Amino acid sequence: MQAVILAGGKGTRLRPYTMSIPKPLVPIGEMPILEVVLRQLKHYGFTDVILAVNHLAEIIMAVFGDGSKLGLRLRYSVEDHVLGTAGPLSLLEALEPTFLTMNGDLLTTLDYGKLMRHHAEAGNQITIGSYPKEVKIDLGVLEAEGNQFRKYIEKPTYSFLVSTGIYAMSRDVIPLIPRNVKLDLPDLVTMAHDRGMQVRLYRDDYYWLDIGRAEDYEKANEIFEQRRDEFLPG
Repeated sequence: MQAVILAGGKGTRLRPYTMSIPKPLVPIGEMPILEVVLRQLKHYGFTDVILAVNHLAEIIMAVFGDGSKLGLRLRYSVEDHVLGTAGPLSLLEALEPTFLTMNGDLLTTLDYGKLMRHHAEAGNQITIGSYPKEVKIDLGVLEAEGNQFRKYIEKPTYSFLVSTGIYAMSRDVIPLIPRNVKLDLPDLVTMAHDRGMQVRLYRDDYYWLDIGRAEDYEKANEIFEQRRDEFLPG
């Protein structure tokens, strides 16, 4: 199986941790978060991984090389300008009929192989990994019609289904992406849906955390130490 990892971001929200190293190399435990992801992919049966890189690409390439130390075939697609999260896919050659694409800074116990099998069996063009997320509002929330008070809710918690940044995709969607133009994955998903392609969600029982902010990074390290065997199976 084949995976494309988006690893070109600057990680500005994660400063100061990303002042001198690219975001995918911030350490979780004793290894970079990207290495955790690569080890997971290897465990779940992936053999071919393409890293879409831009910011500090040479450091990432120096750390992981050709991937042989991890038992993977690792290739790089270097962007000369920012292309968003979907734009890099337009530059890739030799994509398999179905492939995984994901952000390189996620801590998750998702079984990627199971996601790919679900995608194939469902006949989807895009399958979005989804995750239930609770958001606590630390304020009193007012419900009203115009200026007429209806209800007061003190510090409520709302539940949403969010995208994990992990997608199973069919190669059919690639022609929708303008070459060498900035485009994000939510836009690509919307374009595919609007053209009648089959876009569905994937739900399962797994843990997921986007390491996008300093507090999330600190939490990720705590969770990783507590549940290390789940994040590095086998």
